[in-house]
Amino acid sequence: MPQQAWSKKRERQYEHIKEGLLDRGESKDKAEEIAARTVNKTRAQEGEARESSRLSREDMSPSRRGGQRSHSGPGGRTRDQLYEEAKDKNIRGRSKMSKAELKKAVDSRS
Repeated sequence: MPQQAWSKKRERQYEHIKEGLLDRGESKDKAEEIAARTVNKTRAQEGEARESSRLSREDMSPSRRGGQRSHSGPGGRTRDQLYEEAKDKNIRGRSKMSKAELKKAVDSRS
């Protein structure tokens, strides 16, 4: 939910993010939470926030990250997720494979 400390630019950013999430089928509450967290993190990284955590200031910006940690793209899957995919595809030797090896094996069986 827009806050009084936010500038007009941040309010527009919040609404844009929220609308995008709603268009993708997220619930209203979740869309509002994600949008607010994204705006607050951006404010912290750009020095606009009075208080912020170290992680918010030093982590990759939300706009640059762009879903890298969402686990929806091939770069975002965890080793455990890759292992489960390998298990579903009955890939032999999967328990001894590294994340990179699992990714290669899973992607080659697509």
